[in-house]
Amino acid sequence: MSLFSFNRFKAIVKKEFIQIKRDKASFGLAFVAPILMLLLFGYAVKTEVDNVKIGILDLDKTIESRELIKKLENTKYFYPSKYAQNFKELDNWIDKGDIKAQLIIPSGFSKKIKSNKKPQIFFVVDGTDPTVARTMFSGGILTLQSYTQKLSPEKMLPVDVRTKVMYNPSMKSELFTIPGLIGLIMQNITIILTAFAIVREREKGTIEQLVVTPITSVELILGKLVPYTILGIGDFLIALIFGTMWFNVKIKGSLVLLLLMGIGFVICALSIGILISSISKNQLQAMQLSLLFILPSVLLSGFMFPREAMPFIIQFIGNFIPLTYLLVILRGIILKGVGIYFLWDEMLALFILGAILLIASMKRFNKKLD
Repeated sequence: MSLFSFNRFKAIVKKEFIQIKRDKASFGLAFVAPILMLLLFGYAVKTEVDNVKIGILDLDKTIESRELIKKLENTKYFYPSKYAQNFKELDNWIDKGDIKAQLIIPSGFSKKIKSNKKPQIFFVVDGTDPTVARTMFSGGILTLQSYTQKLSPEKMLPVDVRTKVMYNPSMKSELFTIPGLIGLIMQNITIILTAFAIVREREKGTIEQLVVTPITSVELILGKLVPYTILGIGDFLIALIFGTMWFNVKIKGSLVLLLLMGIGFVICALSIGILISSISKNQLQAMQLSLLFILPSVLLSGFMFPREAMPFIIQFIGNFIPLTYLLVILRGIILKGVGIYFLWDEMLALFILGAILLIASMKRFNKKLD
């Protein structure tokens, strides 16, 4: 018997091609995934920051103050999206995450310019995301300085820009990264564990044995969900305790609210895992589908890159990823110390998304068992 036979080699190659052709899901995924990833990541991976929403409190209400706002609007960095009537309104918007920066123009701004006195402006930046904050900080100050110099080119009158960075004054990157990592780790572990555990049981044939017993499908699914829910909550607690204690990230908000949101997100992630397992025929497909969900969620959720810099369509796709809302909740509670009043939009979105995913995954799983 020869060590290498071209006919045997040809037969193996032919057999593999037939197997790949029969596995239509993997075959389709191999061609669709690269195009999908390139399209998504090509638009989402963007480090420049532009069109950052800024809140304006114009107490001067003069031509000069409006020109200053227009100057900011003309830059690619800022988009004056909200005009406040008082300081409380402005602070509420930044607490809620509706704006990322504040510009406060005190009354008398115009008079000081006309009388060649140094005008004063207050520029406040949300420091939870240090990358965005640094760009806003330098971009904002340069824009404001250049405006005043334009008003009095001969005297080069400097503007007195009083700056403040909220929530993360030292702009430490770990304060931004650790809360996001807690959510990301919890998502990845729970999705992979659920997707693999149920597919593995189906491959062994043990799930069919359970189906022929008097146990109903709902009891079976809920029975499967409970241990993984406890496991997911355990993962969340470990990541939270280790992340905050080791990296010295203090939790400024309510710990109870944080835990409740963590439990809600675990149910969301488990539902995604069950959905993947109900679609997959084997562990390889479960792995491929898990990665197909996990990779875009890392980039589109705002974990690595600011969502403000992404095109509208990419931001819209990111709205269907539960991690997008959890990141806002985690950073809001841990870094800003805000409560339900400022996060109810994200909490509601997470609850609706979780309910839809749970119902869809249970229906799909039931159908598969039938």
